[in-house]
Amino acid sequence: MSSDPTLSNVLVAASLRSDQWRQLNAAARAWAGAGESSRGAARDACAKLFATAIRLEYCWAYPGERLLGALREALDGSDAGLFARLLQKVSGALLSGDYRRDEATWNTADAADRSILDALPPDVTGVAEKPYFEVLVVTPSDPSQWARAKEEMRRMQRADDAFQYSAVHVGSLEDALLAVMVNFDLQAVVLVDGFGYASRHDVPDLKAFLARHFEARQDSLDPGALATALAGKIKEYRPELDLYLLSDRAPEQLAGSEDAAPIRRMFHHVEEPMEIHLALLDGVKDRYETPYFDNLKKYALRPIGTFHALPIARGKSIFGSNWIRDMGEFYGTNILFAESSATTGGLDSLLEPTGTIKRAQEAIARAFGAKRAYLGTNGTSTSNKIIVQAVCKPGDIVIVDRNCHKSHHYGFVLSGAQPYYVEAFPLTEYSMYGAVPLRTIKQALLDCAAAGTLARVKAIDMTNCTFDGHMYNPRKVMEECLAIKPDLVFLWDEAWFGFARFNPLHRRRTAMGAAAALTKRYRSAAYRAEYEAWAKDAPALDPKDPAALDAHRLPDPDKVRIRVYQTNSTHKSMSAFRQGSMMLVWDDDFHKVQGPFQEAFLAHTSTSPNLQLIASLDLARRQMELEGYALTLKMTDLALRIRQSINNHPLISKYFRVATPEEMIPAEFRPSGLKDYGPPNATWAQTAEAWDEDEFALDPTRLTVICGAAGFDGTQFKGMLAERFDIQINKTSRNSILVQTNINNTHSDAALLIKALADLSREIDTRLSQESPAGKQVFADRVKSLMTDVPDLPNFSRFHDAFRDDPAAPSNEGHMRPAFFMAYDEDTCEYVKLHSADVDARLRDGPEMVSANFVIPYPPGFPIMVPGQIITADTITYMRKLDVKEIHGYNAAQGIKLIKPTALAGRRANSQQ
Repeated sequence: MSSDPTLSNVLVAASLRSDQWRQLNAAARAWAGAGESSRGAARDACAKLFATAIRLEYCWAYPGERLLGALREALDGSDAGLFARLLQKVSGALLSGDYRRDEATWNTADAADRSILDALPPDVTGVAEKPYFEVLVVTPSDPSQWARAKEEMRRMQRADDAFQYSAVHVGSLEDALLAVMVNFDLQAVVLVDGFGYASRHDVPDLKAFLARHFEARQDSLDPGALATALAGKIKEYRPELDLYLLSDRAPEQLAGSEDAAPIRRMFHHVEEPMEIHLALLDGVKDRYETPYFDNLKKYALRPIGTFHALPIARGKSIFGSNWIRDMGEFYGTNILFAESSATTGGLDSLLEPTGTIKRAQEAIARAFGAKRAYLGTNGTSTSNKIIVQAVCKPGDIVIVDRNCHKSHHYGFVLSGAQPYYVEAFPLTEYSMYGAVPLRTIKQALLDCAAAGTLARVKAIDMTNCTFDGHMYNPRKVMEECLAIKPDLVFLWDEAWFGFARFNPLHRRRTAMGAAAALTKRYRSAAYRAEYEAWAKDAPALDPKDPAALDAHRLPDPDKVRIRVYQTNSTHKSMSAFRQGSMMLVWDDDFHKVQGPFQEAFLAHTSTSPNLQLIASLDLARRQMELEGYALTLKMTDLALRIRQSINNHPLISKYFRVATPEEMIPAEFRPSGLKDYGPPNATWAQTAEAWDEDEFALDPTRLTVICGAAGFDGTQFKGMLAERFDIQINKTSRNSILVQTNINNTHSDAALLIKALADLSREIDTRLSQESPAGKQVFADRVKSLMTDVPDLPNFSRFHDAFRDDPAAPSNEGHMRPAFFMAYDEDTCEYVKLHSADVDARLRDGPEMVSANFVIPYPPGFPIMVPGQIITADTITYMRKLDVKEIHGYNAAQGIKLIKPTALAGRRANSQQ
């Protein structure tokens, strides 16, 4: 990545910092080892790099002014050896994080050479150290007083404090915003009333860097209200941070104002320094506490006699066994001592929580920006079914992406809701779909309005982001749809996207982020005035008017309801055990569905949930609330490095490449014109603007690696990476694999992938150089079959008239439930072989073939047939070209399962609900 001292070319300033310190460390070693003739040039290089590196250092507590001062003295005194040793100490501590736990890293004493092993994290089995964090103090006091203030804060810390912290002082709003953006260690901000607006530091591109996320001009802010204005901006950007205000104004009056809402506690200037210290610790403690996990640890230490139905609890049946003692040795004692089927003793009941699970759910709702949160212990597949069954009843219409996860489709079967399938834009060349255009969703609503069924449209159900990384603009989708029907429910399946809450780049594309933004917008006086001005000249909605599709309408603030549900597979992007899921709710009318929601939750949730899974969800929330900002930005930065390393490599890029936003999102949905991430394609300010305005954006942490040009199909390449290189991949397509970066990945993981691609590229290059013309043609034909001769993707056709209320209606909803259960009766079903002449004859002459069940090829993983759907020629052609082995709902020996025409004759949809 660039070491340019300006900020315009970087996404994560902390990564720029790390790169600069590493370069400086290397330069210092070169200076220390330089001969007489090159020593001056080497010193000058160090001086230049040092001046660049320290421009942002005021944003962090470490290395601090003492160490930086010692480095300056060594540099000014041309003491290359001391400069190199101090530099190694500082850069090593930054790399390992030792400054968080080793007091010696903060002093200016000379350091002996350390090996790379000294930079490793401490033994995870050792004694736990106090968690470390930093506090940003924004103050109008003279910088000469800051060292004394830091020392006073340090002296207030006691041995029995649960945490330790260091202070970072800045003197302006701009410097505070910069520190909040770049310092991952910050957990709290203390605002001392009276500070100024503009930075006094020489930071190139500071204003442009801040403008990515903060819209403010100095002349637009009241100088007397900078503290509360800054508090609001920080809370929007990093909602997890605790904010405290010290003011010489009457805090009891300010505390009740709307401007003070983001502030956790207010103090009358500095009259109670110990109270401020305790408040800082208490704020972090609130986020650190994991009610369920903490109690589970206590439970495991109690001498319990178990007379319930769980023999492995306490481990006696295992450790006393002659035959399965190795189970206890493998899993350890804690997991067995922390097992129980009881809900007493503070363990609480997942089905009706009143204690620690209830508190854990409240903490999750706070962390993820929801009104309510529920825990799912059987994956998001079950969470989706719970929500669909809770908000829908028989006869309700749900506008849904046909390519969504199968759990949604099964939810419609269970609830009796009628799916109105809408299609995502196709990416035929990669054998995958993108996301559903807003015009398509609006057209479905208008079709229902034209058919007189708009009142029955209950929900919009979409996947955000998709498996392949297509992110919706939920705020725009919801606003446009609510303008047509103001009480719509939105279900956003964010199974792969739960992490997105914790950094501002991704958060703008989340369901809960959009729900909060729209709630704030529609409740404001400014929006009411905007709506009233628009409504004066706005024509009534005419669903048959072609202009209605592209007309931008506004929801009525007196009628609009924000009803948003989000599911996330916590285990897919956070530190939770497999099948850990969350259901997040922001529903203005939840009181209307609370009973059905509870019934659906009881219907799908085991009465014996896995306690360790619940605890891991509690812990995942703690981690993300305390370090999710750092982790998610780092994983995004790593993904960008992988993307650039592959696409810019002269050899690898001949056979492999990562698909760009330009390739994955058609231009019509990308009016910004954004082609790819990072320089030279776009600045990060332009990227942030594109994410605000474009209909779809591509999550940079999900990399579609095209392998077809190397002659590998996705399944083949996935197997090769696992067998030869120990690289595990989940999703594939006909000619690609999906590389997902997450908070678990490291630079070493990235290097392993790049090395594998480089090795394979060299092998292909060597093999082709030795091939005969015929052999080269075989390779070219293979590439052509994967990259050019790809099958068209089939769209949903329609439901058979037997499952439609009004076959002539322009909308396409249908009753899937009766079709699903008709397949239970073998007498009503028949089979046709996929490659038989019977299929071609039925397509040509009839009778129509109607699917009796779901047929879902993996990959791509979406249903190409659903119960009650008429099977058309494009679906058959697609199936015949598929070369995947796993097709759920299809047995090649039997053939395609159909509902017999005789069973459909005379049936009426409205008699089957």
